[in-house]
Amino acid sequence: MIRQSTERSNDWLRPVADDEEDDGFLAGADDAEAKGCLDEGNRSTLDLVTATLPVYMTIHRVRRLVLASIDDPYTMEHFRDPKMNALVSNTVHQSVNQARAILCELLASRVLRRFHEDNPGPQGLLLLAHILVEGFDPFQGAPEHMERRGRRPQWPGASQDGAGSERKVTALELAIVSESKFFISSSACQRAVDAVHNGQIIYTPLSFMDILPDHYKRRPISLYDPRTAPLLNHHRLIVPSNRNLIELVHFVILLALYVMTMVSRHSEVNMWEFAFCVYTAGWLLEKMAAIVEHGWEVHAQNLWAFLDITFACIFGAYLLARLYDFLADQLHSGYGLPILCVAAPVMLTRVAFNLLPNNLVFISVHAMMKDFTVLTFLATWCFTGFLLALQWLVSASNDGNEEFSWYVVGKWMLWIWFGLDGEGIEESVRFHIVLGPALMIAFAFLGNTLFLTILIAMLTNTFSKIVADETAEIQFRRAVLTFEGVKSDSIFSYPPPFNILALATLLPLKLVTTARVFHIINVALIRTLNFPTLLLISLSERRRLWVQSRRASGKRSKWQFTALSPHSDIQAVFKSMPPMEISDMIDQLDPLGEVPILEDDLMPTMTGDNPRSNLRRWRMVQREGQRPADDNVIWSESSSSGSGSGSGPKED
Repeated sequence: MIRQSTERSNDWLRPVADDEEDDGFLAGADDAEAKGCLDEGNRSTLDLVTATLPVYMTIHRVRRLVLASIDDPYTMEHFRDPKMNALVSNTVHQSVNQARAILCELLASRVLRRFHEDNPGPQGLLLLAHILVEGFDPFQGAPEHMERRGRRPQWPGASQDGAGSERKVTALELAIVSESKFFISSSACQRAVDAVHNGQIIYTPLSFMDILPDHYKRRPISLYDPRTAPLLNHHRLIVPSNRNLIELVHFVILLALYVMTMVSRHSEVNMWEFAFCVYTAGWLLEKMAAIVEHGWEVHAQNLWAFLDITFACIFGAYLLARLYDFLADQLHSGYGLPILCVAAPVMLTRVAFNLLPNNLVFISVHAMMKDFTVLTFLATWCFTGFLLALQWLVSASNDGNEEFSWYVVGKWMLWIWFGLDGEGIEESVRFHIVLGPALMIAFAFLGNTLFLTILIAMLTNTFSKIVADETAEIQFRRAVLTFEGVKSDSIFSYPPPFNILALATLLPLKLVTTARVFHIINVALIRTLNFPTLLLISLSERRRLWVQSRRASGKRSKWQFTALSPHSDIQAVFKSMPPMEISDMIDQLDPLGEVPILEDDLMPTMTGDNPRSNLRRWRMVQREGQRPADDNVIWSESSSSGSGSGSGPKED
């Protein structure tokens, strides 16, 4: 089935005529991104015809086959085991729909893996990028009446650029939303994700809504070469690796302004507080644009998303309190600055999340916060019920006179909840001789013993699941940062607080000017404001490429500290090609056509007349026959790439 799907994809790979170059900004430079694409075999991009794909019918074909094939609950381990029927005779772990979803994820990873194996090199990487980040309309190819009935209304401000691109979704986005961690952690998907993260693959992403849109020139999915790119390439600001570092610098500046505001909070004229408010407004505008562009479901997968929301709530409460202090003429003794002090633990914690995004503890905290929030909400709901019961009970016993205030009763219950003090149980007889102690003791059992037991069990279960698949969790978070790091809205190219000025000036200007003029003004402002950053990015990319070219050309420094390692001989063996007589002897001892490489050879009848193991051996023989015999560099590169992608066949 996978082979047929690969053959049918040839219709998608039909080349089409290249579009004429836009005569827009910097026409003499032939477009910055067009010149910044690798020329591998005269194909720096793949012109793929996606408008004719029967997406709607393919979705229902796959759904029909999956529904007809799966009627029992299976896990991922069951699907990957050759003796699946014997293993799942009496075991029930998940629902049938969950098993069908797992099967779809496994099939998607196998199909992507086949494209990865059959298409090596830069062009294969480009094809993987098209598969993962190319937008597809789910209703493409559907009957018109089904499209009218099935489509949901869009947000009034949704992006209308790109011929309906706001309706399209990508495979990587669906994998993130559905938390398909097995698919994302596959070697094929990680190859494309790493290329996008490092800026080797460039493209203009799809967005639901842009606050400051500028899509005069949409960049196709292509390979990037910094040697031919302009010195000030403003598109490098939205490369995920660069973007993460820029956002970290922005937050460090925000933290520094916050610290200076708190240190000088008793001054008569606090200019640090004014600078902090202005900068924070621009920073929150950037976060709001990130949520709007990719949606909350994708943004919530970010590790520090809940910290940003918490800080935004604290800052909003601070602004309201500070406005009240100004109207009441009590700026030095008001409520605003004490509220702002609460943001200190949130901001310092977020710095740790930024510096260690792949730390297992922070990943676990992000996952456990969901369970903790839900369970705390339920416990607070029950807490409120007991509080009302006790307060009404004391009013009924004293003929409507409340002997204890709400504050006192709530304090007693809170101490019992945390197991700090039992004064509330001692005073419960003053509510009612029978019902008072009964309610307090019941609350102690439910709120303290049962709640803490359930909470610890839930958090332990969540943590154990994350630890059991640590690599997949880390790669999933990296994919989230990569996908969210590629920005379409030009508002992200303006650092805070200049994004507020850009929104106030350029958005009205866009309504009265042409797209070309707006693009010229927008790019000029971005390059002017980010001149030091763009220059630093360009020089660092060229220096990194220069170092790699020196290593590939065979030039070695006199100081090789790796040679001092006791394991350097092991590395040297794999970096040098064996002599021809050794290769001939190995071929005589272990012919590739006769050695059973995979476990599929043990049961060829299960996979049909042409098992996958024979196909893989044939590809290995072809690669062995085409391998140069006198090129140590290519041998070294193939050895390193083989060891890096060796996890591919193990997925079976």
